[in-house]
This record gives sequence, C-alpha cells and structure tokens, in this order.
Amino acid sequence: MHTVFSGPGDAAVGIRRIDARAPSRWLEAAWQDIRHNPLPSLAYGLLFALGGDLILLSLVSHPHLLTFAISGFFLVAPLLAGGLYELSRAREQGEKPLFIESLCAFRRNGQSLALFGLLLALTALLWERFTAIAFALLSGGGAFAGSALLSEILIGGEHLAFVATWSIVGALLATFVFALAVVSVPMIMDRNCDPVSAMATSLRAVAANPGPLALWAVLIVTLTLTGFATLLFGLVVLMPMLGHASWHAYRELVE
Repeated sequence: MHTVFSGPGDAAVGIRRIDARAPSRWLEAAWQDIRHNPLPSLAYGLLFALGGDLILLSLVSHPHLLTFAISGFFLVAPLLAGGLYELSRAREQGEKPLFIESLCAFRRNGQSLALFGLLLALTALLWERFTAIAFALLSGGGAFAGSALLSEILIGGEHLAFVATWSIVGALLATFVFALAVVSVPMIMDRNCDPVSAMATSLRAVAANPGPLALWAVLIVTLTLTGFATLLFGLVVLMPMLGHASWHAYRELVE
C-alpha cells in the first residue's frame, strides 16, 4: 500500500492505494464496531428495515415508484448512513454513544451535508422521472395495473428490452453516484470540508483504486439486495455492516 498525493491545485489530501482484500478488512472492522456498541447500530438497521417495508408496501400498486424506491435507495444511502459513520468515529476515540447522541453527527458541518444531500436528492429526482417516463411508455400511457405489470416483468420474463435499458441506465447512474460518494460523507463529517472537495477526493480515490472499489461496489449491491430479498429485515444487520465498513473505507483510502 502506498500513497498518491493530490496535485498542486487540490487540497493537500493524499489517497492511498489499496489491495483487493481491503473490502474484507472493512467488513471485519464493521463487525467489531457492531459488537462494541450493538444497540445503536442495530437500531439504525431496524429503522431502515421497518421504514423501507412501509414505503414498499405503500407503493406496491405503483410499479414505477416501487422500482424507483428500491433502486433509489442506493443513491441516498451514503447520506442516510451518517449516524453509523459517527458510531465508528466514536469507537476510534474509545466512546460508546447512545443512538440519540449519534444523530448529532448530522449537525457537524451541517451546511455541507445539506448541499451534498441536495445533490443526491436531485439525482434521485432525475432517476424517478426517467423511471416514470419509461413505465409510461411501456404501458402505452394507459392505466396499467401495477401488479400485472410487475408480474409480466418479474415472472413472465417479458419486456426484456425495457428491463435491459432501465438496468443499464440505472447502473451507470449508480456508478456515477458511487464514485462521487464513496468517501464524501465521512470526509465531510470528519474534516469539516466542503462537498466539492469531498467529491473531488472521492473521484481521485476511485481513479487510484478502480479494481478494489469496483469489488466494494459489487459487495454493497449484493449485500443490499440480499437484505431486500428478506423483506428488508436482513438490513437490520447488513445496513449497519455496510455503514460502518464505509467509514473504514474512508479511513483507509484518505490520508
């Protein structure tokens, strides 16, 4: 492992090169974070699971909103996990904050977090509009029954061209957001920096470590989809794991 320093026009922040075993180290460290202070971590996971189930149940008859809610989760999760980053930071300092105390992390450099959150919200809105238009075209602009449409896509295997196009566009958008966000929120919270500097650092981290971070992205998607497959209750543990691991990714990547 060695360090790649920023150019003369950037902030003096170094980026470390990592190996392919790094994601497993981050997950192992995340598990230790949960064991150190389990109740706040699992409380976040339970909130994600219960809140997600309520949202999905309310959208089951609206296919474009249902698919947007599932896919859009990947776009906003980096910000939602802010409390988990705070728990990991506190453990490094030998502290064991309560759940309510970890929420105070969102007040640290709150303006920059709000600006970054606005960017994620605008990205999610763009994705929602694309999804809405795509489903409207698929249904011919008519009042297509949500359950029938989802059955055709998920069970009947129909509309393969639509599924392929939607998946490719979604993957490209998610990759873009991942590159911008992989270390941004932890860095904003930890260093009181502005969102532009944090996103620039995130892009440099991805450019310096494309292989290991591609593996990390695949693990995030796989574990999150595993949580969704268990009616979101797998997220009670998996979401804290990914949140804590993302903090350790930031710590290892950024000098």
